[in-house]
Amino acid sequence: MSGLTDPRKEFGRAVTALADDNERIVVLSADSGKSSGFGEFATAHPDRYFEFGIMEQGVTGIASGMASTGLIPVFAAIAPFVTSRNYEMFRNDLGYMRQNAKIVGRNGGFTYSDLGATHHSLEDYAIIRMIPGVVVFAPSDPGELRSCVAAMIEHDGPTYTRIGAQPLPDLFDEEPVVIGKGRHLREGSDVTVITTGYITTETVAAVDLLTERGIGVDLIGMPTPSHLDAELICASAARTGAVVTVEEHYVTGGLGGAVAELLAQEQPTRMRLVGVPHAYAPSGPYDGLLEYAGLDAAGIVRQVTEFVSR
Repeated sequence: MSGLTDPRKEFGRAVTALADDNERIVVLSADSGKSSGFGEFATAHPDRYFEFGIMEQGVTGIASGMASTGLIPVFAAIAPFVTSRNYEMFRNDLGYMRQNAKIVGRNGGFTYSDLGATHHSLEDYAIIRMIPGVVVFAPSDPGELRSCVAAMIEHDGPTYTRIGAQPLPDLFDEEPVVIGKGRHLREGSDVTVITTGYITTETVAAVDLLTERGIGVDLIGMPTPSHLDAELICASAARTGAVVTVEEHYVTGGLGGAVAELLAQEQPTRMRLVGVPHAYAPSGPYDGLLEYAGLDAAGIVRQVTEFVSR
């Protein structure tokens, strides 16, 4: 690991760098452009930066209209407000119309920790992956964030990208993100662990502890939880015979649900879904909420150990 990076600033820098060479990229804000990392973009490209105020539903419709003219709108705001609040517009204006618009939810998961359940985003993978044709990106570290932004812009169609707010360490060498392809991060024969998004930092720490204790973990990173790498996941599940999913999302409907749907049809395997209990979570410090959900490294170690020892 080499220092920590603010994911919102890194996201804004990545979009701005691509926009320098692609005049089709425009940025839309619902009164939170700078908080979403777009201060540099607004200065560099003021004619392609649009501030609308707090009206996420309307901005989603405007993004659809802009996309229909050949532009590539990038609309970022607080995660539950661009997924739950404007779900009908996301589904109909973007998904059904196959518009090439990019929706980005910042402060995803628990990262708006102190503001409580109204600002937590723990069901976004579930509801957005139900919209046909929408790709969900969930980067795990700064390098994967930059690669997800590149893949998001390159993809011709609607996307949703969840970014957090907690400072991130570099975990892996930067590689291009390919929709529907996972990353084989560790090799082991006792259990397959599949993870996505920023909880990968805690998952990697947990896997290192499990390895020290003699439990071999086959670790897979899945940057597109809506589009799984079926070949990689099924092959690993066949080798280990046990699969654990880890995500900063409700245990219902997210990465774990998607993997369970896949394995039930292609490679029936016993599973354990590690995620947030399906209830309204309390408010509090971010680290405290991870501990509450069993998503800190110690909690992940405990749950994987219990599962493999059955």
